[in-house]
Amino acid sequence: MSRIGKLPVNLPKGVTVSISDANVVSVKGPLGELHQTVNKDLKVELVGNEIIVSRPSDSKEHKSLHGLYRALINNMVVGVSEGYKKNLELVGVGYRAEAKGQNLEMSLGFSHEVIFQLPEEVQVATKTERRANPIITLTSIDKQLIGHVVAKIRSLRPPEPYKGKGIKFVGEQLRRKAGKSASS
Repeated sequence: MSRIGKLPVNLPKGVTVSISDANVVSVKGPLGELHQTVNKDLKVELVGNEIIVSRPSDSKEHKSLHGLYRALINNMVVGVSEGYKKNLELVGVGYRAEAKGQNLEMSLGFSHEVIFQLPEEVQVATKTERRANPIITLTSIDKQLIGHVVAKIRSLRPPEPYKGKGIKFVGEQLRRKAGKSASS
């Protein structure tokens, strides 16, 4: 059995799950509602206060799908009950970020401002203090979506290994390289 797939997904208080005939799992909680279509070969059932995903055979394809869909359902349950939060830090002289509705305006050392439009499901907040790097905080109930948005924002100016400038996660340790050494 898949180590992850065989674990039941426990439902916290206030979270309800409905499973349709077309293998669509809907999870509703205090923060919102998410839907996921599950492969037709797998069986998803609600037993008491737990969701159990089972597979019909031990084929390689069924084993991989078993753990995948169990993890996706667990991410949905955590998302609608607690939500997900990612913090990005802009490291560099003159780097700024400002949230205007669903638009994130950033000054990243280019000749122009970069305006990044966020999906409706993602909320953004920025914090800028004197003598500190600007911090962008993204929150959402969808783990896949917030991960994708963070990766897109980070790809605008990935951290470089020599000075450490760029967009990085808060608390991320970068592998630094030594620059050119002067020969004498």
